Amino acid sequence: MSILQTVTTSCKIELLQAVHNFGPTSPNTFKIALFTAAADINASTTVYTGGMTGEVANGSGYTTGGNTLVISQSPTSGNNQSAIPTAFISFSNTSWTSASFTARAALIYNVTQGNKSIAVLDFGSDKTVTNDTFQIIFPTADANSAIVRIS
Repeated sequence: MSILQTVTTSCKIELLQAVHNFGPTSPNTFKIALFTAAADINASTTVYTGGMTGEVANGSGYTTGGNTLVISQSPTSGNNQSAIPTAFISFSNTSWTSASFTARAALIYNVTQGNKSIAVLDFGSDKTVTNDTFQIIFPTADANSAIVRIS
């Protein structure tokens, strides 16, 4: 299987087609689903479908489809470390409580637009939680670190 951290190719095209609305006026609804190392999510992932191969099992603190995300940084811009103008958005941290599972990756997707994929997050290795809180902490919302950036 293959997991590759990226903004998906379909999302890049759909941004140019004005499909995704990240706010601040009437933003779309975005969710994040968790996956095991058995998943095959990468740049070619176009949509989320419930129960995709490798999605963390329903139960033990996780519900198929994942959590709804809150946009913490509406689209804005700034210069990155190379002084290249960069547009970016970000989300608030999210967590699953009383959780017992292992996750290797996540898929951010747009519920409002038919579950179209936005980005794949690769955790770099399996992350296991046993009867505790599993939290995704998004990086600083700036031109160098925001989770979704276009340079």
